[in-house]
Amino acid sequence: MEREVITPNQAESRPLQHQEVQYEFQPPQHPAPRAIQANGKRQTTVPLSHQKPERAEQPILRVHSYWLRWFYNWKLWLIGTLLLFGGSGMVAAMLLFQIPGLPNCPAIFWPLASASLRFECARLAASKQTAKDLLEAIALVDSLPPNHSMREEANRLVEEWSQDVLRLAEEDFNAGKLGDAIASARRIPSKVTAHKLIEERIKRWQSIWSEAEGIYKKSEELLRKQDFRQAFSNAVRLLDVENEYWRTTKFEELSNRITATRNDGNKLGRAYRLADTGGLNNLLQAIKLVESIRPESYLYQAAQQAIPKFGQQMLEMAQAALDRRNLAEALDILDKIPEKANLKDEVKDYTILANAQSQVWQNSIPAVEEAISQAQRIGPNSPLYSKAQQLITRWQLEIEAIAQLEKARLLAQPGSVDDLNAGIAEANLIERSNPRWDDAQQQIRRWRAQIETIQDRPILEQADQIASGGDMPSLQAAIAQAEQVGQGRALSREARSKIQKWTAEIQRIQDEPILLQAREYANAGDLQGAINLAQQIRSGRSLYNEAQADVRRWRERIQEKTAKAQAIAAMQEARQLANSGSPNALATAIQVADRVPAASSLRGEATRAINEWSQQLLQVAKTQASYDLPGAIAIAQKIPSRAPVYAEAQQLIESWKRALGL
Repeated sequence: MEREVITPNQAESRPLQHQEVQYEFQPPQHPAPRAIQANGKRQTTVPLSHQKPERAEQPILRVHSYWLRWFYNWKLWLIGTLLLFGGSGMVAAMLLFQIPGLPNCPAIFWPLASASLRFECARLAASKQTAKDLLEAIALVDSLPPNHSMREEANRLVEEWSQDVLRLAEEDFNAGKLGDAIASARRIPSKVTAHKLIEERIKRWQSIWSEAEGIYKKSEELLRKQDFRQAFSNAVRLLDVENEYWRTTKFEELSNRITATRNDGNKLGRAYRLADTGGLNNLLQAIKLVESIRPESYLYQAAQQAIPKFGQQMLEMAQAALDRRNLAEALDILDKIPEKANLKDEVKDYTILANAQSQVWQNSIPAVEEAISQAQRIGPNSPLYSKAQQLITRWQLEIEAIAQLEKARLLAQPGSVDDLNAGIAEANLIERSNPRWDDAQQQIRRWRAQIETIQDRPILEQADQIASGGDMPSLQAAIAQAEQVGQGRALSREARSKIQKWTAEIQRIQDEPILLQAREYANAGDLQGAINLAQQIRSGRSLYNEAQADVRRWRERIQEKTAKAQAIAAMQEARQLANSGSPNALATAIQVADRVPAASSLRGEATRAINEWSQQLLQVAKTQASYDLPGAIAIAQKIPSRAPVYAEAQQLIESWKRALGL
């Protein structure tokens, strides 16, 4: 670029422009001016001896004091040196030194600010690329009057920045900031082109958001119902929602909640299974499980509802212990019911009733009266008030029954039949509706059993004396005597036992001669005759099992004889066949001998014969192989697989087949 040289007078008359201007300037022929600090600013002083008249120096200083200051500034020379040796990084440092100061936009009083200052601050704000700053930038330039010379540029920037705001609002929407996105979009000026899309875009955002929220809430409802499979299937629909926040963050959040709720559901299910199993330890473990479900869980409410149910089961267990008259166990169960079961008042009143019931077990009128007094402490507002009143009514009736039973026991105490009947008559006065009626009937049954024993014992004692003779008539007479004790009486079971014993002795006397004769037949070799005779002893008689054992043993002996005879016949036939020595006869003899059963005493003889005949077949096959390989093969194939020479025969067969090309 050609250098323009101007004089100081010309520089003074020309306006400053943003262009490169060079001055031809002769440095002074005296020492460089000395820099001093005054009031925090750098100033240049020249020795008086070197100063020129004021009129001569003034035009030079007016050329451009700004440039002269930079010319004499050591920073300029430092930057030049760094530029030569520091490269591009130093260029950046130089530019940083040369950037003029930015305006302090927040401190500007805008009603008096110039248009250029508005534009500069607007561009600074817009460069931050946030919806808030872009909207502030729009507001700065859009306030210019319609006839302003920079209105066209303002309109262009408003359009550009409005598009940026809408883009950032879309990003906010996808980041999950629906409210911010809508607020930003609706602040876009109505005159810009993008404004036509705003309400349509907002409706689209709201529709997508509403759809996603509906999917999320539906999964939450399914989780509360413990339908985990359907909850996850519904949650997957979020992956198709046109919003990054719902597709990623919210889907992952919902998936984690489904997993956590499934785990809580497993806890709740296990707790109910433990409770259904029953037992104090299982119920306490079930309560511990549901208490571990945290308040933020979808199943927290269901878990809290389970605790009172388990507490009620513990109350029922306590009552069952009381029914077994185990006060200590009942109180221990009541003491372990957790506070979260919300049964504090019930537990307190149940403890009162438990102690009251234990008083009743003493079966005395003072004890029952004390139980009534304790039960009356339970007030009308208590959940157990109705139960307490029922027990009081019951115990008042029991007091009457206890008094009558006591009177009946006094009457029956002497123990005679008349005394016992008097006691029974008094006890029968207790009505069926009385809670102690079962106790009265039980006592009546004991007294009646005493009466029956008094009446029937002489009968059985006489039957024992008769049966002591041991012969059939004595035993039959004893049975007739014992049968006088009727069914259902106190000694009827004892009488039946004696009758069965004496009947078995009679049957033994009757059947023993038959069994002895059958054994004589068997010893004489007439096994079938022995069997026929022993089978005359019928099922249910005393010697039946013993006779059947003999019959089984005799049948086994018959089977053994038959099998042995068959084996002998088979071996005889086999040897006759083998005597001819022909291959076919030997093979047939082997088959016949193989019919001897494995359990037969002749099986060893049969096996030895089969092995011998198999060896003969092999020898014949070897001899015939010298002139008739097919015939030799046919003979060797007749050797059975159990024979010791079978493996050798198979090897020869294979070699002979290869020789024939088979």
